[in-house]
Amino acid sequence: MKVLVADNLSSLGVDILKQESGVDVDVNTGLPKEELIKIISSYDGLIVRSATKVTSDVIEAATNLKVIGRAGIGVDNIDVAAAGKKGIIVMNTPEGNVITTAEHAMALMLSMSRNIPQARSMLKDQKTWAPKKFMGKELHCKTVGIVGLGRIGTIVAHRAKGFHMKVLVHDPFISKEYAEKVGVEVVDLPELLKQSDYLSLHTPSLDGKPLLSTKEFSMAKPGIRIVNCARGNLIDESALIEAIKTKQVAQAALDVYVKEPLSPDSPLLNFDEIICTPHLGASTEEAQEKVAIAVANQIVDYLKNGNISNAVNMPSIDADTLSKIQPYLKLGEDLGIFVSQLLDGPLTGVEVQYNGEVAEQRIDAVTISVLKGLLTRNIEGINMVNAPFIAKDRGIEVKESKSTEVHQYTSTITVTAKTSEGERSVTGSVFGKGDSRIVQFNEFHFEAVLSKYMLVLTNMDVPGVIGKLGSVLGANSINIAGFHLGRIKEGDKAVAVVNIDSQPDSKTIDALKKIEGILNVSIVLL
Repeated sequence: MKVLVADNLSSLGVDILKQESGVDVDVNTGLPKEELIKIISSYDGLIVRSATKVTSDVIEAATNLKVIGRAGIGVDNIDVAAAGKKGIIVMNTPEGNVITTAEHAMALMLSMSRNIPQARSMLKDQKTWAPKKFMGKELHCKTVGIVGLGRIGTIVAHRAKGFHMKVLVHDPFISKEYAEKVGVEVVDLPELLKQSDYLSLHTPSLDGKPLLSTKEFSMAKPGIRIVNCARGNLIDESALIEAIKTKQVAQAALDVYVKEPLSPDSPLLNFDEIICTPHLGASTEEAQEKVAIAVANQIVDYLKNGNISNAVNMPSIDADTLSKIQPYLKLGEDLGIFVSQLLDGPLTGVEVQYNGEVAEQRIDAVTISVLKGLLTRNIEGINMVNAPFIAKDRGIEVKESKSTEVHQYTSTITVTAKTSEGERSVTGSVFGKGDSRIVQFNEFHFEAVLSKYMLVLTNMDVPGVIGKLGSVLGANSINIAGFHLGRIKEGDKAVAVVNIDSQPDSKTIDALKKIEGILNVSIVLL
């Protein structure tokens, strides 16, 4: 296996790769895109920071690439959707630089409040001692508004409380319980802007739309001070400059920008009220070592062991969790493959229902395995990474539900596949040491082993049908390995799943369809 390190990475991370048996590593930084496209097909893994742009055309050329590792949090420089569609896992290292970024936010808040860069500049460049010119503000007893209470936002909240600041938070995705645990008050964005003396941003990009523009600045408390160590496009830079001019915003401290590197001609640099640093949020020795070690270990663990950590385009699954859900991953995929071959018309939607103990496990990965099974016979190269992307592209609606209530079986998974012509439903369970079985098909109950070759037939529940079925199969040298019948009531329709040892030809299937009492016959292959 070959891994390319395309950006500067701490030697600690490179050493991990070099010391791993079966892994060849090349460090080749600063490659033009054209050169990267020429060589990327030789590699199984790619490690980048923020400099290398992994665009769709790079991914298209990466015929052997299995995983992209980002030494850091942001993956803006990676076309995640293109990678997902091609079945390439994209990983980041979210824990490595959370402390250093939070500390930088606090450093900017303090530097801004006490005018430290401006005062130093006057001393050095103008040779002027002017303490009265740089009257500052205390953080003590001020209100700080934090947008995004993730890992970094939470650390900033704790640090701010250490300065005895009141902490307000806007984050629509956190629970009141978590907010109470952190010791913060949750409010909506307008209220946050209205009350905050300081504002610190710690949220991902909003599809390129600014979080703060003219409207939001006008809503803010006059004289608000703003810190941004998250994403440059969260702030409309032109609107910020106008708000600075009118003193609606007293000061801003920025570490990220709409376009990086920041141009020397940027108007942001013309205002003493705006402190600019060159994207230093993750730039500490400790952080760079942490992310390098993390990404190297994650890449090795995936390429050699199949363990997925911190993936941004599929659920992360550690080895322990994987061992617990492995039987359900197989069951989900098998159920998807099974029902996909019994549909009339293209798939438009799927609902996956979990009952019993399985509902307490990681069902997100199991749902993906169902999708993979549903699509695998129609789409070449389908896998756990690209299945959700392809389903979305095709307009396939995916729903899931769960209940811990146990009925006849300890755990069941029900897959209901929908088309414009109707729907088919199959329920399965795991028996013994991981044996997958169907326990219900539509309204019919039975226990059928899932095998490589199966016949699924609908017949009238009358004497002689099964005997004739056996005769036709025997005459065509098809051995029956198992027979499972489900019916609602005597003399009505019944459904049978027949396990067979070899695949019947079209002639045999035609002969089965001609048996009186058999309404439909389908061959299902796993």
